[in-house]
Amino acid sequence: MTATAPSGAGTPLGDLLTNVGVPAGGTIGAALTFVISLLLVYAVGKLILLPLFGRMLTSRGLETHARRPLKKIAHIVMVFLAVSVAFGLAGFGNFLTSLATIAAAATLAVGFAMQDVLKNFVAGVFIFTDKPFKIGDWIEWEEYSGVVEDISFRVTRVRTFDNELLTVPNSTLTEDVVKNPVDGEKLRLQFLFGIGYDDDIDRATEIIIAEAENHPDVLDDPAPSVRLTELADSSVGLKSRIWISQPKRSDFVRTRAEYVKAVKQRFDEAGIDIPYPQRELSGDIEMAAPPEIVDASE
Repeated sequence: MTATAPSGAGTPLGDLLTNVGVPAGGTIGAALTFVISLLLVYAVGKLILLPLFGRMLTSRGLETHARRPLKKIAHIVMVFLAVSVAFGLAGFGNFLTSLATIAAAATLAVGFAMQDVLKNFVAGVFIFTDKPFKIGDWIEWEEYSGVVEDISFRVTRVRTFDNELLTVPNSTLTEDVVKNPVDGEKLRLQFLFGIGYDDDIDRATEIIIAEAENHPDVLDDPAPSVRLTELADSSVGLKSRIWISQPKRSDFVRTRAEYVKAVKQRFDEAGIDIPYPQRELSGDIEMAAPPEIVDASE
């Protein structure tokens, strides 16, 4: 009967120790091979592969907050590979196969249990790589808007203009349309002015443009513009578009308020009406006779 070599036997170091008469030389050699291989592979990854990976992330323009979690993931993968290679070189192939099978089954179970977490994680990776927005950007989605304060692999934190902190799953920001109103340190403001149907559209347009040009915080390039956008029930809508630089919440609110106030005052001076919705009621009104009052004393 042929004896089967135990798992871990047959490594070059184990054969050497066995040949020189060391007791249990095969087992000792396999253990030493595992430790040496693990340290060598880990050292190569730590000193060469991880720095190369870090330089690659930097070359892609990723910010520090994005590089840090990616480096942690790369470090975990490197440790797993080092252990796998060490097991293989030490001759523990059967153990490695069993470990891989258990890991695959556990990964499958965890994947089903953490579908939402994994979806948000993948969405976070896309946010880091595609860079639709970054920390400090003003973004708008659905009925929400605010300034991005933090981006992680699972959630993005947005500070609204009412000073509320929203924790938004990353998948929400990758599956829906996200608008970034700020472009190159410039912000476009829009306001819809309604004038009466009998008012002079050209004169109203001149006033809207003139007040935009007179405001010190409104940029000349891009130039202010006005477009007739709607014919409502009681007004003609003129939408004004202006740009301000280095936008902040306070600048946005103050500039728009001052601009709209100036246009309103000029409209009043020029006799241009800003109508409000009116409703006309028609029909007859019938007055019912009051009920006859009966004297209880009779």
